Amino acid sequence: MKLFAGNSNRVLAEAVSRYLNISLGKATVKRFADQEIFVEIQENVRGEDVFVLQSTAYPANDHLMELLIMIDAFRRSSARRITAVLPYFGYARQDRRTSGRTPISAKLVSNLITQAGADRVLTLDLHAGQIQGFFDIPTDNLFAVPVMARDVKANYTLSNVMVVSPDVGGVVRARSLAKRIDAPLAIVDKRRDRPGESEVMNVIGDVSGKDCLLIDDIVDSGGTLCNAADALLNNGATSVTAYITHGVLSGGAAARISGSRLKELVITDSIQPSSAVEAAPNIRTITIADLIGEAISRTASEESVSSLFD
Repeated sequence: MKLFAGNSNRVLAEAVSRYLNISLGKATVKRFADQEIFVEIQENVRGEDVFVLQSTAYPANDHLMELLIMIDAFRRSSARRITAVLPYFGYARQDRRTSGRTPISAKLVSNLITQAGADRVLTLDLHAGQIQGFFDIPTDNLFAVPVMARDVKANYTLSNVMVVSPDVGGVVRARSLAKRIDAPLAIVDKRRDRPGESEVMNVIGDVSGKDCLLIDDIVDSGGTLCNAADALLNNGATSVTAYITHGVLSGGAAARISGSRLKELVITDSIQPSSAVEAAPNIRTITIADLIGEAISRTASEESVSSLFD
């Protein structure tokens, strides 16, 4: 087994390599003057079980091309099996046609990874579970909920906690956390009656006097999260903390979160935090290195990955 990484999240890759007690593979991933990506694998991989760790976060297209070119390099170097490890799968939010004459980009990216030569995919908290079916190769979708549950148990009095889904579509994910920590569940139902009108946040469930934990897979601009926190606090919640797997946090999101009424935003290191995110006083990062590392280890030894979440 050998583990390699592109440039998207070297810190996570190094943490995973430490968990696996192996050295990170030697490879050059650089750019020519015209920004073409060049890859050179600097050690023998013939007959090896190769894992390539790369989050396709900002700049998404650059990091996606790095991944595709690295996979091609390993395929042409006679690797026995190539597993694309994507802690964050970019383009996942484009998983269906939302109107006429629009693409399904998640399917296109899945095809690109498969055609480049990947034999397996290992990813984390896909935005939509059906994206697994977009790949014509075995795909394991890991869940960050066990990591979040451990953090909640370490930092909260569970008798006063309520898990909250920020929208109706995220109820399954929220229920999973609620079940692990034996907490009640509430839902924020957002709706806009007419175009141009502000969203109305209706809270389904009694959150009075509760420490509310908002759980979701992606936070990008942070606007919906901040609005949901306001709605919960206006309905009597004592505090609101958000647990989000993928901290995209583009633009001025970090500043928006810092100025919000959120007690804390807890994200995983599936995406390498920017300097603005690291400087934000109420944003904290928890690591998924052990989870990714254990899944890689089990894949390499042909053991069950799903049993990680039993």
